[in-house]
Amino acid sequence: MATQINHQSYLEERIVFTTLTGTYPIYLLGSLYLVGCVLGWLLLGILLTRWFIEGKRKTDFVPAVVWLWIISMFAMLVILWIGHADWGLGTAKTIKSSIGWAKGWALMALFMFLGAVAPIRYETIIRAVCILSKHTLIFSIITLFAYVVRIPGDIYVSPLQFIGGPGPSFFTVSLYGLNPETGGGRWQFYGPWAPAAGLLACLGLVMCLHEKDPKFRKWGVFGCAVMVLLSQSRAGWVIFVMLFPMVLLADKFKEPWFLLTAGILIPALLILGMPVYEFVMDSYEQIKQARPASTRVRAALENIAWQRWQAEAYWFGHGIVERGPKLVEGMPIGSHHSWYGLLFVKGLTGLLALAIPMFVTIVYLFWQSQTSKLAHCALCMMAVFVCYSFFENLEILSYLYWPALLIIGMALNPANPNHAKSG
Repeated sequence: MATQINHQSYLEERIVFTTLTGTYPIYLLGSLYLVGCVLGWLLLGILLTRWFIEGKRKTDFVPAVVWLWIISMFAMLVILWIGHADWGLGTAKTIKSSIGWAKGWALMALFMFLGAVAPIRYETIIRAVCILSKHTLIFSIITLFAYVVRIPGDIYVSPLQFIGGPGPSFFTVSLYGLNPETGGGRWQFYGPWAPAAGLLACLGLVMCLHEKDPKFRKWGVFGCAVMVLLSQSRAGWVIFVMLFPMVLLADKFKEPWFLLTAGILIPALLILGMPVYEFVMDSYEQIKQARPASTRVRAALENIAWQRWQAEAYWFGHGIVERGPKLVEGMPIGSHHSWYGLLFVKGLTGLLALAIPMFVTIVYLFWQSQTSKLAHCALCMMAVFVCYSFFENLEILSYLYWPALLIIGMALNPANPNHAKSG
């Protein structure tokens, strides 16, 4: 495949490729949040128009797991309305929160739907992500120089902030940030904060490792490695290292040599279980102590969310995010953790609305990954989402990781031609 998509590709694919390869110019204009939120709805409009004019193809059916995501994410909206009604939050806040749903949870199901049925090739997304990673390397060199010569990291806050969003960090254009504990440089790249860059680097690594062209693959992997390193995301470092064996071995579970190796290693690990467990826990504690203040704030946020969920809003949550006390430096209660955040804002029903489709998707992709490289790629990215769900609020970053959602949607459709191309 050439470095650019050919003229015969569909409009949806050209938009995806152009948006991905233009990520840094869009970011420097301060419009990445707006573009990411609008993109899915724009692609949906184009696709529906195509169906109306040309008619649907045989491969354009919506698979059951994608329907599960659509139903579950719509349930998030209904749960939101119930929570607002329970707490009497008023029409204005309900409308605002509903718009927030359309820019967060809704995008997760929407991009999976588009990946399953839209005429977008898997290879196009992979190649575009590799090019984006190469741009990340260039951005790293420029911003490292800016950091060394002490050019201020924050450039400006985009006036597009007036459209509304989660906060000013989503519209701030920065060359680099500063670690509040050490005062050293910490890079967020095109994310709203540094740990988000770690998530994007891990997802990018999975996609770049599936690139067929060695030159683009090397640029992609190297760019992702620099991104996760400079982000200083503790979770990102661990998950990034974990991904290499997972990408290489996740499709080998049915092969005799793998089963034989597992049959030898698993009993050995059981015998050596305690030393291995102590080593893992000691390593985990060392990682947490690398930034003790951050670890303390995260733990306090989780405790507050857990206690208030149980005592005040068990089934449908509090409806909206609330700022925490001085103990957690005013951080939103339930932030830095998808599951505690869901319990606090949407209650047990909201947690199940995410947990059920995630579990079903992982089981389905695990089975399909034994015969499909596309499903293998999607399974690895789902593993990243599961891991990061304990460190980030996933829905708030869906405007950034939508390429991964497109690929997961492709993998969920067994009739999608991308399976044949990537298998």
